[in-house]
Amino acid sequence: QVRLVESGGGLVQPGGSLRLSCTTSGSIFSINTMAWYRQAPGKQRELVASIISGGSTKYADSVKGRFTISRENAKNTVYLQMNSLKPEDTAVYYCNVEGLSRLSALPFASWGQGTQVTVAS
Repeated sequence: QVRLVESGGGLVQPGGSLRLSCTTSGSIFSINTMAWYRQAPGKQRELVASIISGGSTKYADSVKGRFTISRENAKNTVYLQMNSLKPEDTAVYYCNVEGLSRLSALPFASWGQGTQVTVAS
């Protein structure tokens, strides 16, 4: 079973910064895509940023220039550095990982439990 553990959320003032971490464990052969999603109250869950195994990244327009996604492959960990935070960034942030199972060689997709990010004065 693939498990994802997230950390780093909290309360921050507008203009501040937070770094989210997501560590993946379990019977993993390889990880292809790691991503961060977020969901604000009353809103659809949206893709914030993603990074593939080769290091290429994609960002939602709303966070370009402010957020940076990175991965540390040896630790199966993905990070989201969030700078210049705005109140509209307030949401529950979820880690998502896709790859291949070590035992079955089948694709898997796993979600973290979510971590709350609140941006307010």
